[in-house]
Amino acid sequence: MGELRHGDFDRLGDGLIPTGPVPERVIRAEVLRFILLGGDEDNRPHEKGIRVSGGWIEGALDLEGCRIPRDIRLKDCVLEGVPNLRSAIIDNLFLDGSIVPGLQADRIEARGGIHLRSAVINGEISLSSARLSGSLECDGAQIANPEHWAIVADGLSARSVLLRGSTLRGGINLTGARLGADLDVTGATIDRAGGIAISADGLDAGGGVILRGANIEGATKLVGARLGGDLDATAVKMSRPGDIVLQLNRAVIRGGFFLCEGAVVNGALDLTAASIDTIHDEEACWPAKGDLCLNRCLYNAFIAAPVDAESRLEWIARQTPLRWGEDFWPQPFEQLAHVFREMGHDEDARTVLIEKERLQRQARRERTPNLLWRRLLAIKDGVLGVTVGYGRAPLRSFAWLLMFWLVGVAIFGFANSQAALKPNSPVVLRSPEWTMCGVPQSEQILMPATEQLARGRAAEGQSQLDCFRNQIEASSFPPFNAWMYSLDTLFPVLEIGQKEVWRPDPAKQWGAVVMTYFYFQAVIGWALSLLAIAGFSGLVKSK
Repeated sequence: MGELRHGDFDRLGDGLIPTGPVPERVIRAEVLRFILLGGDEDNRPHEKGIRVSGGWIEGALDLEGCRIPRDIRLKDCVLEGVPNLRSAIIDNLFLDGSIVPGLQADRIEARGGIHLRSAVINGEISLSSARLSGSLECDGAQIANPEHWAIVADGLSARSVLLRGSTLRGGINLTGARLGADLDVTGATIDRAGGIAISADGLDAGGGVILRGANIEGATKLVGARLGGDLDATAVKMSRPGDIVLQLNRAVIRGGFFLCEGAVVNGALDLTAASIDTIHDEEACWPAKGDLCLNRCLYNAFIAAPVDAESRLEWIARQTPLRWGEDFWPQPFEQLAHVFREMGHDEDARTVLIEKERLQRQARRERTPNLLWRRLLAIKDGVLGVTVGYGRAPLRSFAWLLMFWLVGVAIFGFANSQAALKPNSPVVLRSPEWTMCGVPQSEQILMPATEQLARGRAAEGQSQLDCFRNQIEASSFPPFNAWMYSLDTLFPVLEIGQKEVWRPDPAKQWGAVVMTYFYFQAVIGWALSLLAIAGFSGLVKSK
């Protein structure tokens, strides 16, 4: 122990981890405690603290409640007993590369941190309510406490918790912890299948939670967590089939949520009421259908991720409200549409809202017990969807009006070519010009008004309508125009004058069919006009 007073490492043997309690390597825990607490005139510790490598620490190092204003460095050592540093005040604790049966350090205060890099911990690390000015560093460590917590650090206050490349058999409890920077488990393997692998509810981190490349068997819980940085799940492998594997209820993530580069989420991803700045994801990394929950989740943008209605509607379709006791959640659609509008994708936003209306109305019909009423609602919803997009696309009604206008032009033009029209005036219909045009020139009829015979005016093969148009007396009668006639019939508010002077003639071939379409187009015009008004005013949108 002579080197202890010089501040250098006291290398016992070759300085590597001993394979057994070789006498020249054994240090009794009581001796270490005596020196750490000041020793005597012949054994005072150096200001740098205790530095031992390759030692076998016999017994349990008990420093509970002690004030040790110097470092404790036990590198590549074997500790027989569980060190007890509960409520102790120290500078730094280094157990890098050592084999330890656990660590009890609840409520410890350290000016620096606790370092367990590449250590082998065969038991629980307990740091509840610990206060570290530095970090808890467990990079490359192997920590085993199967079926229980490998690390208990609820209420911990530290700069960071670093578990990069570590292997844990058991979970991590960081409930209510406060970190100045990150919780980083990059490349770590955490195995607590069927249980909670990472419990960080209420975590307050100035940085982020980095799960990049980690392999996690069990649930990761960040309920109510507040992260100043990212939640990086790039290339992560998370598994908890049939249950929630990543829970972010009410979490606030001021950075991005990364789920990309081959990430696998085997279980439910619960983002209920989470608030995220940006989402960076890939479709191949989304959870399976039924394993996504987005209800009341807020986010601002998609970065390096699918940004189109078709893909994002498939994303939303991965959630199944029935699994959580609900029949439909409108908010995820509203939020997606809002983000699309903010990103300048107005058409995609409209598509999302139309799909939301369709599904919401479908859910409403399924809640309706009366079969007849359900079918009537289905007809109404179908009409509203086709004509005005449930009020989300009212301009669609003008497309239908344009279509019926053109169809009317074709039908009424055909009726005109087939002479299946007649003047819409009783005076004209009783006039000699119209009456005598219905009689061939080779025939005569008795005119009741004059009691004289009069010769017909229609040439051979000439229709009554064509004959009438050739009469000098008909030159002042408004000519028929199929374009204006269809428009006049279709729009109830227009007064073009065509339908006041011309009308289909049911007595002629095709006349009855054209008359039926005339009434149909008039009704359609009224209906589409009213639907357009209702659509623009928002009366048909779901509340």
